[in-house]
Amino acid sequence: MQQSMDVIDDDQIQIEDIEIRLLLEAIYQLYGYDFRAYSRASMRRRVMHRLTMSGFPSVTQMTERVLRDRQFFVTLLNDLTVNVTEMYRDPEFYRAFREEVVPVLKTFPFIKIWHAGCSTGEEIYSMAILLEEEGLYDRAMLYATDIDKNVLMAAKKGIYPIDAFKQYTENYRRAGGRKSLSEYATARYDSVIMEQRLKRNIVFADHDLATDQVFGEMHVILCRNVLIYFDRPLQERVIRLFDDSLDLGGFLCLGTKESLRFSGNEDAFDVINKSLRIFRKRQIPHNA
Repeated sequence: MQQSMDVIDDDQIQIEDIEIRLLLEAIYQLYGYDFRAYSRASMRRRVMHRLTMSGFPSVTQMTERVLRDRQFFVTLLNDLTVNVTEMYRDPEFYRAFREEVVPVLKTFPFIKIWHAGCSTGEEIYSMAILLEEEGLYDRAMLYATDIDKNVLMAAKKGIYPIDAFKQYTENYRRAGGRKSLSEYATARYDSVIMEQRLKRNIVFADHDLATDQVFGEMHVILCRNVLIYFDRPLQERVIRLFDDSLDLGGFLCLGTKESLRFSGNEDAFDVINKSLRIFRKRQIPHNA
């Protein structure tokens, strides 16, 4: 009897996996968002979470709703694009960036920085503050991109819960901040609003790492804790995209669980900080 139940469970999982692939294909065909090469396990968790929360008896029936109800699709999109972020997330990264990357950036007449997968913007404002404190903001242009237009709108507004600011302040201190974080934001009721001066050199734009092309000639690319949600072929595509988008001598910053290992572009980079995943594109190609 137990063996029979196991077979039924395996069949059900297989059917659900097929339904999920069809759902992701439907989303791509109708809405243009491409999650087809994202980690299967990650997509399964997020889809099944929305299935449970919405009370649909099957993924197929939820797909029908997604195709006919754009507002419900937006709800599902928020599940599929996990937005876990905070100001100065991983403070030791920002301290290392200040100490190991900024001295090189100070030799450039102009700096272009791309934050791919910027989510709701906390980390792009963290970088803007760091650049201002290092006297670099006036000659920098920051490009903040994400697949989700809704989180981009939130990032552009730069309004965050005041309750979170205590943790942000501690992160800022540990990251080597030189002032008080409160000098960069205005408190209003239960929120804080990032100062307008931090936004003047930031361009917010939608960009899909799965399908879109080279973003521009950048001096720094930050894409931290995004690649972990992609399958291996998509990870390799994105690394190639970053390689093509970086100037020689530019810096690539990944999340601590992410790596260039096994990618076809590993030899194009020198390791600047192994533990914090800071790499620099070789000025002379490895095979030159």
